[in-house]
Amino acid sequence: MAVDPISLEIFKSLFISVSEEMGVALQRTAYSPNIKERRDFSCAIFDPEAQMVAQAAHVPVHLGAMPASVRAAIDAFPNALRPGDMVILNDPYLGGTHLPDITLVAPVYAEENGAKRLAGFVANRGHHADVGGMTPGSLPLSTELYQEGTIIPPIKLIRGGRLNKEVIQLICRNSRTPEERKGDLAAQIASTRVGERRLQEIIQRYGNDETQEHMAALLDYSERLTRQAITRIPDGVYKVVDYMDDDGLTDQPVPIRVCITVAGDEITVDFTGTSPQRPGCINAPQAITVSACLYVIRCIVGEEAPANQGCLRPIKIITPRGSLVNPEPQRGVAGGNVETSQRITDVLFSALAQALPELIPAASQGTMNNLLVGGHDLNRNKPFVYYETIGGGMGARPTKDGISGIHTHMTNTMNTPVEAFEFAFPMRLKRYAIRRGSGGRGKYRGGDGLVRDVEFLAPARVTILSERRKFPPPGFHGGHHGETGENVLLRGGYEEVHLAGKETLDVEPGDVLSIRTPGGGGWGAPEDDE
Repeated sequence: MAVDPISLEIFKSLFISVSEEMGVALQRTAYSPNIKERRDFSCAIFDPEAQMVAQAAHVPVHLGAMPASVRAAIDAFPNALRPGDMVILNDPYLGGTHLPDITLVAPVYAEENGAKRLAGFVANRGHHADVGGMTPGSLPLSTELYQEGTIIPPIKLIRGGRLNKEVIQLICRNSRTPEERKGDLAAQIASTRVGERRLQEIIQRYGNDETQEHMAALLDYSERLTRQAITRIPDGVYKVVDYMDDDGLTDQPVPIRVCITVAGDEITVDFTGTSPQRPGCINAPQAITVSACLYVIRCIVGEEAPANQGCLRPIKIITPRGSLVNPEPQRGVAGGNVETSQRITDVLFSALAQALPELIPAASQGTMNNLLVGGHDLNRNKPFVYYETIGGGMGARPTKDGISGIHTHMTNTMNTPVEAFEFAFPMRLKRYAIRRGSGGRGKYRGGDGLVRDVEFLAPARVTILSERRKFPPPGFHGGHHGETGENVLLRGGYEEVHLAGKETLDVEPGDVLSIRTPGGGGWGAPEDDE
């Protein structure tokens, strides 16, 4: 059948459903609260050229970077990915994001006239709570990648349907929580197999030629809609600079500078002038920078365009080698994925707000407020590692207030429910509440942040990776800034110790850690300012 609007919509929904079913299988079979409860994973399908054709509505920072991982897997085994094979990798300099994010890639073959033909790839990425490294949770205040955990180049986890158990053993032996790793990796394998079967079923029903034709058509369709959206942006040059608080090792602010040039139906995003790569762990591999650009463009285009790589075709991205947004191996990147990606997004939206003032919301909290805790559970007599990102205030929108206590932009995870949290870890949640008044005032008010107070019931080592503790989320068009975040340790539950935005410390039973997240910026001048 020929490609027409109806068939295109049918195939778009079919491909998305494959990604979504992969996600359901992964979540339901995962072992760790981080994947099972927080849903810190992503799934997507790709054409034979490793172009992302469809994705589920999972984690933006994962999805925009996954095509580079699929490409790395193909390049590592040219003409050697056969039916039943599966590649595993997490190398941030080969399309990964940071080491806890482990990606599985599997080729999908369709049988045609007695021969098997490559029809595409399925892939998923899950954030593992611990893959080794110098601190529990594998997001340390590192100075090089080797300190962050086990580095996995593209290797075959499964060859011809036969699992390489030694690879699983190696990963588990380097983790503080090996049983979790084993269970989560098994869930990722199962999820990938589900995607493989579902894509084969589509091909059996419609034929491989029709399936491939619609994959190409969906990429072209997204490109056309993206170009149409770009033509609605006034031509011009839009420049912005914003700052990371620091890199965790020094107090020096870290600038991210962008120049967006809009010309007709194309955009150039130039990060020249951004800080050189930093000694600390906030460097963002190029795949992360591209992922942030794809996310912002997708927001401008809207839901009409299928979420695939066609959206990037009209976009030229310039990332100077050796800069914060394209570091050289083996710089530390643990915080680049979670924190620098958020600031890149803030900078891009701020620049586009000059061109589209009635469309772009004010800055959201601009951080994921990463909290990592590891130690030994005395009651269960086994090690534990807890990882959480904490929501905050959404920036006010041009027509309404921002939402309070929500994950925004490059993260799209859930929180760990209180019941699951206290069941799984030797900790108690003392307070979980909206941080009233932390959103910026304006014609429309920024959303408020959160307060999450955790009491420790066993000795533990804690790492915090957070931003917007020094520079507040800016308001737009006269709106006030959101409040900066705070990290406070209550020693013995009483003595207040104010912590840095990025810090590693040891805690004792009875200590309480209070994470107070930033509010979003306001939009438009408040009436009482006039």
